[in-house]
Amino acid sequence: MNRPVRHIAIFVGVLVFALLAQATWVQFARNGELSNHEKNHRVTIARFAQPRGSIIVGGQPITGSIATDGDLKYKRTFKDGAMYAPVTGFSSQGYGNTFLEGVNDKLLSGKDDRLFFQHTSDMLTGKKSRGGDVVTTIDPKAQKAAYEGLGKYKGAVVALDPRTGKILALASTPSYDPSLIAGQSAKDKAEWKKLQDDKDKPMNNRALRERFPPGSTFKILTAAAALEHGLVSDIDAKGDAPAPYQLPDSTTKIGNDIKTAPCDKASLKTGLQWSCNNVFLDLAAKLGKDKMRETAEKFGFNSEVFTPVRASESLYPKKLDRPQTALTGMGQGSLDSTPLQIAMMTAGLANDGKVMKPYMVEELRGPDLSVLEKHEPEVLNQAVSAGTAKKVQAMMENTAENGTGKKALIDGVTVGAKTGTAQHGVNNEKLPYAWFVSYAKQGDGSPVAVAVFIDPEGSGIDREEISGGGLAGPIAKKVMESVLEK
Repeated sequence: MNRPVRHIAIFVGVLVFALLAQATWVQFARNGELSNHEKNHRVTIARFAQPRGSIIVGGQPITGSIATDGDLKYKRTFKDGAMYAPVTGFSSQGYGNTFLEGVNDKLLSGKDDRLFFQHTSDMLTGKKSRGGDVVTTIDPKAQKAAYEGLGKYKGAVVALDPRTGKILALASTPSYDPSLIAGQSAKDKAEWKKLQDDKDKPMNNRALRERFPPGSTFKILTAAAALEHGLVSDIDAKGDAPAPYQLPDSTTKIGNDIKTAPCDKASLKTGLQWSCNNVFLDLAAKLGKDKMRETAEKFGFNSEVFTPVRASESLYPKKLDRPQTALTGMGQGSLDSTPLQIAMMTAGLANDGKVMKPYMVEELRGPDLSVLEKHEPEVLNQAVSAGTAKKVQAMMENTAENGTGKKALIDGVTVGAKTGTAQHGVNNEKLPYAWFVSYAKQGDGSPVAVAVFIDPEGSGIDREEISGGGLAGPIAKKVMESVLEK
C-alpha cells in the first residue's frame, strides 16, 4: 500500500474511532442530561402524555386536564383561573410553569421519583397514570372575599392564620385566566402577547413579588420596637413629640393627616389610635436605624420567604441617615414591603410576638391519595416578647374600636386594626397607596390576620377619597368574616 493511501486509511480510522467514542459518550455519559434537556421535544411530549395532577383548594380540585390533538396529548385547565392565578401560576405547553405549578411540576406531571411504584403498578394493571396532587391551605371563601373585594382596583390581599402560618388567601388584581395560555395554538400565543403588552401587568403577583412603601401600617412595628427596646413602657404616658414634627438634621416639618387629632405630645396609644406621624417619627429617630432594622428583620424583613413559591425580599435599608431613619417610623422613606410581609408582621403581633413561617401547601399526595409529604408549622422568630405584643394588640384593638380602624369591626368579635396611606411617586404626585391590616380574636387566639393593599391609580377615584380605612378596611373585614363563619 503506498504512503498516501495508508495515510488516508489511518485518518479515516481515526474519524471512525472518534465517531464511535462520541456516540458512546452521548449514549452513556450524557444520557441523563440529554434525556431531560428542556429542548428535547420527547421530554415535552412525555410531560403532557398523561393527565396532570390537581391543585386542591377546600377539598376540591381547581385545576384539571383535557385531551388535545397533536403531539402534546393533554393541556391544563383552571377553575376560577383569575381568582387563583396568584396561587397556582400557569402550566403551559408553550411557556412552561410558574408558582405552585412550577415548584411542584415533577409531582403534578407524574415525573417525581416518589411515584415510581405507583406507575409500575399502573403498568401492570393497565390503569391510566396521572400526576400527584398538591393540597393547599387556601380557604376558598376567604380567597373569594379577597378577590371580589379588590374588584376594579390594582392591589393584593394576604390572609394568614397567625397560629400556624397557613396562607388562607392570596389575591392579586388585575389578574388573568391561565387556561387561555395553557396550549400552544395561535390563540394561546395571541393571548400571551396581549398579557405581556397590558400596562396593568395582570401576570404580576402583587401579593408576593412586588414591594411598596407600607405607610402607617408599619407604625405597629415601630410601636413594638419602642416597647421591646425599653424606649416606652407605659402606652398611656404622655409623650414629648411635637406636632408638626421637624425631622432631625433637617428643616422639613411633617404634619398629620387628621388635623383635629390630639397628636401634639400624644401617648403611644393615642398616637396609634389617630395615626399621629409625629409620635412614630420621633420614636424611630430615638431608636436609631440599627434597633429599628433589628426589629424589622425579626419579623422577616431583609430575607427571602418561600411559601414554597418564592416571595421577594422586603427591605429595611442598612444605610440610613437620621432623617431617613425617622421616616421609616411612619412607613415611608426607603422602606419597601410586599403585602405578604405586612401580613406576617400583623400576624406575628396577633400571635403574641411569635412569627410563623407562611406556607400554602398542606400536603403532597400521590395519585392513590397516599401522603408523600406533609407540612408542619415552623416558627420563624419570636420577634418581640409576648408582653410587648399584648401592648400592641391593646392599642390596635383601641384603634379599631375608637380610632381609624372602625371599618374592620365585627359584632361579637375582638378586632385589632391599623390603617395606612403611603405616598407614591416623586413629590407624592401620584395617588397614594391605601393599606389596611387587621386581625380577629376568638377563644383559641387569632385565627386570621389580613393585609390589604390598593393602588388606586387609574381607578377614577379622587385623591381626597383615598384612605386605608375607606378603601381597604371593608375588604379586610369581609375576609376575616369569611374565615370566622366556619
